[in-house]
Amino acid sequence: MSPTIYRLQCNTQSYDWGKLGNVSKVAHYANKSGATTDPTKPYAELWMGTHPNAPSILAGTDTTLKSIIEANPDLSSSAIYEQYNKDLPFLFKILSIRKALSIQAHPDKILGARLFKEFPSIYKDPNHKPEMAIAITPFEALCGFRPLNEIADHIQRYPEFEGLIGSDVSARFVSTVQNTDAAESENKAVLKAVFEALMNSPQEKVTEQLNALIERLKDTKAEDTISNLLLRLDQEYPGGDVGVFAVLMLNYVTMEPGQAIFLGANEPHAYLSGDCVECMATSDNVVRAGLTPKFKDVRVLVNMLTYRYGSAESQKMTPVPFGDHSLLYDPPIEEFSVVLARLKASESESQKPLAGPSILIVTSGSGELQGENSFPLDEGYVYFIGANTPITTVAGDSGLEFYRAFALPSQ
Repeated sequence: MSPTIYRLQCNTQSYDWGKLGNVSKVAHYANKSGATTDPTKPYAELWMGTHPNAPSILAGTDTTLKSIIEANPDLSSSAIYEQYNKDLPFLFKILSIRKALSIQAHPDKILGARLFKEFPSIYKDPNHKPEMAIAITPFEALCGFRPLNEIADHIQRYPEFEGLIGSDVSARFVSTVQNTDAAESENKAVLKAVFEALMNSPQEKVTEQLNALIERLKDTKAEDTISNLLLRLDQEYPGGDVGVFAVLMLNYVTMEPGQAIFLGANEPHAYLSGDCVECMATSDNVVRAGLTPKFKDVRVLVNMLTYRYGSAESQKMTPVPFGDHSLLYDPPIEEFSVVLARLKASESESQKPLAGPSILIVTSGSGELQGENSFPLDEGYVYFIGANTPITTVAGDSGLEFYRAFALPSQ
């Protein structure tokens, strides 16, 4: 009988926004698995899965996880193997964020396919990329548009913001928001008009208004949350980045360890700081428009967004019990769900066989994974668990925390 549990060795990505050296959870976990890391280098992401940009391999070998699944499709389940073209449906990651990521969104399947066909050098695959982030350490993000009355208040409180989007767009937005009888389509139309005007502002005007805003905040010694964010992002991306103004339009969300947000396709967001577990559909497609020196595709971003809006708390997910010591984060898509297990010293938990593939990473503590054999668990250890494999985890003296991403066949 072929094995159904494999320890993995996973690749890191050293994007500029990553935390440096072993301050990064990514580097720390990679070190625990035997990798050599550079204390001066940023370690932004640890990729766990079959994505060709950074495929996981079996520990101590050059054999890719994808080749093992191709040799034994039952590891993924025949249904998932066929539906997702021999790939895993999800890409599992650890992120360690030192400074803000770009203002971005990920396309849905229809747009993803079109962008891949038209611009394959920029958009590397045709898939959509819904994603979920679960905080490992205190975490900050911008995600989703604020309630419209908050944006209207910011237009009136920040003359530099109004100066960028123009008096006509500003007046129409504020008037529509104040009209309680306005149709939802009209609300979204004026929200799009403000965001489009902001993102298409001439660079010299952005620089002028942003400099004026930053100087005013410094002169008044403003210390509220929004002012601090504006000042911080301007320091992280100096030179007049229009994305700094996005703070006035997008929700500022803070999360404690174990709290989560789900970001559907075509929703604007930017992670700001902290460490998280992230799971997404197997894609690397990103449409950017601010807080980045990389290519900005403002036209595509402006036209792709849903322009849904709501409170910061509405962006968060509520997990449900999964086992005696575990919680299930189950977003409204079929590609993935994630289980978080927290066991105290010597506690154990048996998890029922899942009908699809899963990947498990230990984020703290140590212990043992019991399946067809016994496997050691320690920080940074990553395991692939084949479909229909029952497992039991047992915590060591320091307790055990792990995350397990999985997919199930479509019902």
